[in-house]
Amino acid sequence: MTATDPAVRAPAPPRVRTALPGAGYALGVLTFINVINYLDRYLIAGILPRIEDSLHIDHAQGGLLQSVFIVVYMLVAPLGGYFGDRYPRRWVLSLSIFIWSIATVGSGLAGSFAVLLLARAIVGIGEAGYGTVSPGLIADFFPLAQRTRALSVFYVAIPVGSALGYVLGGWIGNTWSWHAAFFVGGLPGLLAAVLALRMREPARGATEEGTASSETKMPFMEGLRGLRTNTFYWVSVAGLTLMTFSIGGLAVFMPTFLERERGVPATQAAIVFGALLCVSGLVGTLVGGVLGDRAERKSTTGGLWLSGWGMLLAAPFMVWTAYSGSVPIIYGAAFLAMFLVFLNNGPLNAAIVSAVPPLFRSFAVGLSVLCYHALGDAISPPIIGWLGDRLSLGTAIALNAIPVFLGGLLLVVGARLLHGPPAARVAT
Repeated sequence: MTATDPAVRAPAPPRVRTALPGAGYALGVLTFINVINYLDRYLIAGILPRIEDSLHIDHAQGGLLQSVFIVVYMLVAPLGGYFGDRYPRRWVLSLSIFIWSIATVGSGLAGSFAVLLLARAIVGIGEAGYGTVSPGLIADFFPLAQRTRALSVFYVAIPVGSALGYVLGGWIGNTWSWHAAFFVGGLPGLLAAVLALRMREPARGATEEGTASSETKMPFMEGLRGLRTNTFYWVSVAGLTLMTFSIGGLAVFMPTFLERERGVPATQAAIVFGALLCVSGLVGTLVGGVLGDRAERKSTTGGLWLSGWGMLLAAPFMVWTAYSGSVPIIYGAAFLAMFLVFLNNGPLNAAIVSAVPPLFRSFAVGLSVLCYHALGDAISPPIIGWLGDRLSLGTAIALNAIPVFLGGLLLVVGARLLHGPPAARVAT
């Protein structure tokens, strides 16, 4: 018996045109938690020099503190999604938040490198559960016509939380200690875990036509077989992976490029580029949400089309950033490149959650997380660094425009050849 058999499929509800009751509260809470999520993720960057001095570790060990988080996060993400498809998502969210918050507070209590490394790995476990379940939950609160905007609000937390992590980490670490920074970063999560439990739990697929109730579970192997042949899903994941590859390399090496090859003072390079990254991410993500919903109303592949052209237009600005000799022009070109890249955040993530059956969304999101980290920002910094050592950082950053261009081309071609997400066309 399968999830598509009449015996287990719930009656098809009428198509929902507006957000469900409690959607605003849920989106606000999930976005707030996502800000804390990214604040904690980048907190360590602002206090890393203090940690290295205190624990007597070198730069390689310091980098490992972030690497272990990313590796654990991306490997556990599919498992977190598996649980999210089978258990009440409020409880999965709350438990995940509690785990990473306790681990963050525990990071502040660490007296050795080994203990701190273990704590950061546990943070990755907790954040994997949260990051895979939230997008599908938002999709069940908001109908397709409003989904891209809702997810864009949720993903605004990436630039905002990241910037707060850099700023608060550095300020608290310099004013008090790196231990205190972890305490401040972890304690709000304990409140957030309670807020998550107060959310309504919508039925899976509640805002879509012909989907099963929250009591039905899709057999895992059946879901995998459907995902394997879901071209729309894989095109969306590939575009997001190429985007993540590029922005990951750019974020790591742009301040160094500005300092070493354009003569910008180190502090100015870090602060200005951090501000550009934050503002371009905030504005680009919100604008992408509004434009994405408009594009989706005109065509079921409108989100792919918008994202593809955003990436195609970003590529020349990235090259201009690398080869311009004028620092103000570099700042302007970098802002436009990042704005056009972040434009795709909402539409591509909305495409991924809309491309799969609601009963398999959390796992599908978890698998996409594994793909775009393992093949994206987990490998792009060493590749860009390797190219920079052998050529120049400017040339490496210019070459970094290639994956952006290829991703844009893939999405534009996909928008022309595909006919929209299967889950939006066929009742599951």
